[in-house]
Amino acid sequence: MAEAHQAVAFQFTVTPEGVDFQLSCEALKQIYLSGVSSWKKRFVRLKNSILTGVYPGTPSGWLAVVIATVGSMYFRVDVSGGLIVCIRERLPDGCYLSLRTRTLLSAILFSTGVWVSGVLLCRQTLKLFLSHHGWMFEPHGRTSRTTKIWAAAVKVLSGRKPMLYSLQTSLPKLPVPKVKDTIQRYLDSVHHLMDPERYRQMEALAREFQKKTAPRLQKYLVLKSWWATNYVSDWWEEYIYLRGRGPIMVNSNYYVMDFLYAKPTPLQAARAGNAVHAILLYRRKLDREELRPVMALGVVPMCSYQMERIFNTTRIPGKEADSLLHVSESKHLAVYHQGRFYKVWLYHGGKLLSPCDLELQFQRILDDPSKPQPGEERLAALTAGDRLPWAEARARYFSHGRNRAALDCIERAAFFLTLDEDTCGYNAKNENSLDELAKSLLHGQCYDRWFDKSFTLVVYRNGKLGANAEHSWADAPIVGHLWEFMLATDQFQLGYSHSGHCQGVPNTALPPPQRLQWDIPAECRLVIDASYSVARALADDVDFHCFRFTDFGKGRIKKCRTSPDSFVQMALQLAHFRDKGYFCLTYEASMTRLFREGRTETVRSCTREATAFVHCMEDPDGSPSECLKLFREAAEKHQNLYRLAMTGAGIDRHLFCLYVVSRYLGLDSPFLAQVLSEPWRLSTSQTPQQQIRMFDLETNPDHVSPGGGFGPVANDGYGVSYIIAGEHLITFHVSSKHSSPQTDSKRFGRNIRQALLDIAALFDTPPRKMAN
Repeated sequence: MAEAHQAVAFQFTVTPEGVDFQLSCEALKQIYLSGVSSWKKRFVRLKNSILTGVYPGTPSGWLAVVIATVGSMYFRVDVSGGLIVCIRERLPDGCYLSLRTRTLLSAILFSTGVWVSGVLLCRQTLKLFLSHHGWMFEPHGRTSRTTKIWAAAVKVLSGRKPMLYSLQTSLPKLPVPKVKDTIQRYLDSVHHLMDPERYRQMEALAREFQKKTAPRLQKYLVLKSWWATNYVSDWWEEYIYLRGRGPIMVNSNYYVMDFLYAKPTPLQAARAGNAVHAILLYRRKLDREELRPVMALGVVPMCSYQMERIFNTTRIPGKEADSLLHVSESKHLAVYHQGRFYKVWLYHGGKLLSPCDLELQFQRILDDPSKPQPGEERLAALTAGDRLPWAEARARYFSHGRNRAALDCIERAAFFLTLDEDTCGYNAKNENSLDELAKSLLHGQCYDRWFDKSFTLVVYRNGKLGANAEHSWADAPIVGHLWEFMLATDQFQLGYSHSGHCQGVPNTALPPPQRLQWDIPAECRLVIDASYSVARALADDVDFHCFRFTDFGKGRIKKCRTSPDSFVQMALQLAHFRDKGYFCLTYEASMTRLFREGRTETVRSCTREATAFVHCMEDPDGSPSECLKLFREAAEKHQNLYRLAMTGAGIDRHLFCLYVVSRYLGLDSPFLAQVLSEPWRLSTSQTPQQQIRMFDLETNPDHVSPGGGFGPVANDGYGVSYIIAGEHLITFHVSSKHSSPQTDSKRFGRNIRQALLDIAALFDTPPRKMAN
């Protein structure tokens, strides 16, 4: 599609009579309105920066302190204890400042100092209170008086209406655990997974490391924790994500799904219009900091740092390490359809396009009969393959000319949208429908998602949608927060007409989407084909099984007086043992967002207590009462490990950072090398839900989301994501590799179902009567 003439502000031609200028008033008007909009955004950001910078203080609070101080002076009461006089004496006493003026100015300066001191004192006091985590270790449903007083104090100190980033500076720093504690917890986590001889060797390595190498490494780590905001996050982002040279598709990126049952509209362009508009409304709230911080238990604020890069962010390939490109503002969207790329402006006249206007633009793309340019159709396969070929190709073929301009359009877009040609979604008549949807969102055709973008929104031909997200910039709960807002806004606020179109009348005078132009040489096409081959082989090897467990949900689990997450984790241990016949290191993701710039920590769910429970369940002579007793012990141990991970006392991030320090110092540690090389053959994660309650899930059960999933971490292992959504539903996303003879995702899914039922049956068995 050609650009519209309205987009050109002026034209000129050289004639024999001179230069003939042709001004477009409409274009100049649009430029003016766009500039006004940009300045308004700058002003809002400046205002929010000031308000956040002084929170929990407010300008009105400052004014009240000034009035009180000046008023006390009027009644000849010096509340400053002589400080106002001292300040006045140090002010210049030239003819332009009278005694009364200098006195007033001194009172204002004193009041400002008192107000700032109060703000800093309040922040430090709140930080001290937030450093207390004893509330997490109290039995569920039994809150002590101390915790109630503590929670009340936190509420008061947090202020009435904090903005998104208001409490960031009050969050405590992630503490560095003691080496002794970390090593002991590590040994406890692997003792039951090793034979006696191997464990003795590991214990000897650990004790030697603790005595000789660790003290030096720990000193550097403690020093970093004093200097840096978070001693883990920057290294975690760089070494775990950005330095990876393999494909990020499947190996790193993850996906989220649409409503499970509800189908708001069958029209692809209409669903894309509402979804994109809802996402941009979220971005506007994010820019204005109108979103409230996520609060644990409604009291404890979580870090919002990761939300800063959710939009206008792209992972840029590098030869040794990738980097993240984040621009402060982006007014366009990059769209892919049938092998072609487009640029869609999101604003007109300084205002956000309405859903019906966006629908019009997307329908224009769907109706475009043009064909892909040579090399264009599979161009995005470069983002799906190995990183080094992509980095070299980007530097060689996309650093100048039309290719540079088109690539900049994609990389600087708010996010990426794929108008997919397939029809996907849950179908009760097709038991593989969720499996197909999961694979489509995880890797698609390997060239129809831009895997480097912070997220790619995928809208299918039948109006269903989903997203694929890059992992380095943030973790899944951040995307989940946006996703919940988008789904709820789309369905319950924007809505559709009876014919399925977006509400309103579109502006047909809008300039049509701009077709991106490429000049891809034959050598570059060979690189694209090579990357596609790598990505295709990886995608074809993924064995995915997504299924609904509807026998019960969190309602019944809570009646068992146990944590729903612990219940599922114990079921996974039982299912894995039945599936493979042995136990393995299990990774469960936990968040550390109670601390500033916190990301994740590992919960090692395969504990000694969990294995004892599983053995009892598999013992023909094991009694239900004994199994239930061991289950409760395993669940309690799991909960304690989860709490330790959330409060900064986990194992794996500490060991990871010690290893990074050792590499910087050129020190070899056989213990750390062995620990970090151990494979996670069972990697699990729970998808959060209802982080923002925009609608009641109980009264709208058809609008439940099945969450999302990720690819297998180990070649011979499983990846399991689950969401405990509602009282009667748990959705599981199970991934593995076809190439492994040890794994089968559907078989593991059957084992998970049976394990859940078997554990639930323990609570239905009446206890034995004691013999007389």
